[in-house]
Amino acid sequence: MMQKIEKALGLVLGALLALMVLDVTWQILTRFLPMQPSSYTEEVARYLLVWIGLLGGAYAYRKRSHLGIDLLSNALHGAKRRALQIFVVLVCFAFAASAMVYGGAKLMLLTFELEQTSAALNLPMGYVYSVLPISGLLICLFSIDHLIELVNAKEELPTEFDSDVHPYSDDAEVQGAPVQKEKQKQPEAAVEA
Repeated sequence: MMQKIEKALGLVLGALLALMVLDVTWQILTRFLPMQPSSYTEEVARYLLVWIGLLGGAYAYRKRSHLGIDLLSNALHGAKRRALQIFVVLVCFAFAASAMVYGGAKLMLLTFELEQTSAALNLPMGYVYSVLPISGLLICLFSIDHLIELVNAKEELPTEFDSDVHPYSDDAEVQGAPVQKEKQKQPEAAVEA
């Protein structure tokens, strides 16, 4: 189920990015060719960038590719590392649920109630702000999946660092093949002449 949501989210992000490229290309063409400059393309690009940024944040959370400081989690092992990882997932869930889902839904409903619209497109701003609770719900859903994975794991899991792409230790295995540490060449001692 989570893989289907992840794949659908990736397709949506790809479509939004393609739409943004077309929008900005059209904006450039209408600006420099002897045509009437388009009045709505800047607004569309801005709103698409907001949607890509917030949905992309949820996608990056699913892939565990957000930037993080992992000095403490790399220093811990066993039950302490697992407890720290569970704590981090719970904090992410709490933030997404309170700030993004609850706060974003309140903001979205308020702008619908006030009938606030965008300047160029006359688009209700509630639709633009609806990405906040949507991406917050996705992060909550992905947090629950991460939490279940952590609780059910029989062996020690890697830190939040994506071990499939970048192994966190020298003895990690990537796709069944052991990662080999490159031997650093030691400079040879200079021979006095």
